[in-house]
Amino acid sequence: MSKKIEWYHDFIDLKYKPKKSDLRVLFYFEPSRGITKDDAIGRIASESSTGTWTTLFKMPKRMKSLMATAYKVQGNFVEVAYPFDLWERGNMPQLLSGIAGNIFGMKALKNLRLVDATLPKDYLKGFKGPGVGIDGLRKYFKVYDRPLTGAVPKPKVGFSSEEHAKIGYETWMGGFDLVKDDENLTSQKFNHFDKRVRLMTKLRDKAEKETGEVKDALLNITGETEEMKKRAKLLHDKGWKYAMIDVVTCGSAADQTLRDVLGDYKMALHAHRAMHASFDRNPKHGVSMQFLAKTMKTIGVDQIHSGTAVGKLIGSKEEIQAIASVLRDQKVKRRKNIILDQDWGNMKRAFPVSSGGLHPGLVPEEIDIYGNDVVLLVSGGIHGHPKGTRAGARATMQALEAKSKKIKLEEYARSNIELKQALEKWGRLQPK
Repeated sequence: MSKKIEWYHDFIDLKYKPKKSDLRVLFYFEPSRGITKDDAIGRIASESSTGTWTTLFKMPKRMKSLMATAYKVQGNFVEVAYPFDLWERGNMPQLLSGIAGNIFGMKALKNLRLVDATLPKDYLKGFKGPGVGIDGLRKYFKVYDRPLTGAVPKPKVGFSSEEHAKIGYETWMGGFDLVKDDENLTSQKFNHFDKRVRLMTKLRDKAEKETGEVKDALLNITGETEEMKKRAKLLHDKGWKYAMIDVVTCGSAADQTLRDVLGDYKMALHAHRAMHASFDRNPKHGVSMQFLAKTMKTIGVDQIHSGTAVGKLIGSKEEIQAIASVLRDQKVKRRKNIILDQDWGNMKRAFPVSSGGLHPGLVPEEIDIYGNDVVLLVSGGIHGHPKGTRAGARATMQALEAKSKKIKLEEYARSNIELKQALEKWGRLQPK
């Protein structure tokens, strides 16, 4: 088609050197049949910034300074630089509407994946980041030399409020720091939120008195935004440190609102990533989990689910370590075609959360992948223990002790009966 009609190629300049103030994005792309690479990348940069499908009769001069520029192409990867003035500071929905918006529906692209973005320092100033962060949570729990540990009562939904709280108590008494609601438990007829909170509070206080340890919970406040604010206040009034939100299904706008509410309460935000795989599972299309983690840290979650690599959910070791780097490293180093560089400045670090199919036999592998700055959620892997939940939690804590002491699990199990029983059931099984 004649360039007199289209102007997509005006958004390509392979000699362009990005400014420090530019917001840079890495995309994977595949052109549709009959579309050249230049046609494809021009459309990506155009549609996500100031362009349209045809040349226009007249434009203000400022438009030139607001155009995105595709400046680097390597195979099927392209990097696009966006002028800072395109973005409203402190507005995550607006950013996503640009770099993850209409471009995904363009017929000229067979596949498109937003791999990562580098957010400039001035853009980050519009967001608060984690309110408590890794260091604050470690101080709260007085736990400095191991991962934080938690578990979901399993099956994930169906217990009454009383049953849920009793399982929580057994989890705490086995040595775990946290009890967690799962993503689809909110306030159902059989387990009402207010009643669950009241009973959990009573048993939390009992467990803390009996163990001398700090105990808390990731209670799911997911719902309509005003309802979430009411539920957050109830948790605050009952002395809880956390609230949990399904951050993808709630949406980035509601996430930002609740970050502010919980910040006022000095509470931490636990982010469950339910629904993430609907757009990040296909490696050729959608939005990557590492970018989702970056947006959520920017908004201000204190921890977010990130996968296990050895459990039942998708996610390679390479991807999981990239996510962990985005959440924990103050200066993230570029990893080719996986993550871009990112300087977080003074923003607090956030915990990655490992969950999905874990049991005591997999603890050493998870520590090798993550190190100690991680929240380990071992749920079915404690409740399925031959001697019950408390013994399963103890077995997991024993596995952590063995790893810390650099002793093989099988050897440590000789003098730790709960670990021995867990290994007899699961060994080193990696669930499918």
